[in-house]
Amino acid sequence: MKKIVALALALAMCLSVLSFAAAEDQITLKIAHIGPLTGAAAVYGMATSRGAKIAADEINAAGGKYKVEIIDEDDTHDAEVAVNAYNNAMDAGAQLIVGTTTTTPCIAVGAVAYEERVFMLTPSASSTAVTADKDNVYQVCFTDPAQGSASAEYIAEHNLATKVAVIYNNADAYSTGIYQTFADKAAEVGLEIVSTTTFTDDTTDFSVQVADAQNNGAELVFLPIYYTPASQILIKANANGYAPIFFGVDGMDGILSIEGFDTALAEGVMLLTPFSADAQDEKTQKFVATYQELYNEVPNQFAADSYDGVYALVAAAEKADVQEGEAAEDICDRIIAAIQEIEINGVTGTMTWSANGEVSKTPTAVIIENGAYVGFNN
Repeated sequence: MKKIVALALALAMCLSVLSFAAAEDQITLKIAHIGPLTGAAAVYGMATSRGAKIAADEINAAGGKYKVEIIDEDDTHDAEVAVNAYNNAMDAGAQLIVGTTTTTPCIAVGAVAYEERVFMLTPSASSTAVTADKDNVYQVCFTDPAQGSASAEYIAEHNLATKVAVIYNNADAYSTGIYQTFADKAAEVGLEIVSTTTFTDDTTDFSVQVADAQNNGAELVFLPIYYTPASQILIKANANGYAPIFFGVDGMDGILSIEGFDTALAEGVMLLTPFSADAQDEKTQKFVATYQELYNEVPNQFAADSYDGVYALVAAAEKADVQEGEAAEDICDRIIAAIQEIEINGVTGTMTWSANGEVSKTPTAVIIENGAYVGFNN
């Protein structure tokens, strides 16, 4: 009996040593997440932060080649603060960046990262200005032109409306970029834009914009904007007794999380997005379940894009054979080459990347029903 116990103890010690050795053999990969963790856009940054952390935890639990360390930095959706956040992340040893979350900070950080040769994969900054003239910045989300043209095509193909109004932020590169390609594609596919009105970041009263859409008989209002002004537009339309179809893009994902907003006003709102939390595939269900367990809410598209982004960075690092302690500038060009050769089957679709940093994947539409996003089938 003593011999059996001794053998069991010896075996346990061997397994412990082997496990320790395997852990020691893992390469630490330091990935910085940069996004607005506080401020008006925090719903986006918190989502991308959480998505990144869930992916890192899964990768670490699987015990593969890399142990991922997430360095979380708050940029408050401000370009100057974002550059400071980037510098903090680099001082902490970041080798790769999943960020930034929003467009203006991403343009600012991307310019510095380009000069310093640091690879960035933004989960959700969608302007073409993010990647323009920078070979080191890639996107997980659709570009603004892709969102605009795909929205017009979807509306036309599904016969949602023929008379369309557009309300967009002409002070915002994201909103303006989507509007421009939407307008071009709308003319091509036979949609009539009967009302086009604008606003700026300082606008709080949307009476003129809503009235113009209503008075011109728009059956659908296209909103290539973020969720906060969208919520105000929905409130005003309801007060006016105006109930067209409201159709948005990924910036409106988050409208159900606005404190004090009556989500019943968003009933029937449609979004073009690559992610639907009610999808039945095993990967999405696992991600959604984990997110709900940890944060007591349903993940939005921003969280899903960031989750996929971390997996993509790790796959690219493996393809590029990144080793322990390699500096960001030493691996940047290898990651650029590697990411163009990998394919990621994520919760936001199957993704490949072109040399200009743009992702290729197929968008789908979701509709808000009973206070939740569900896949739209028509």
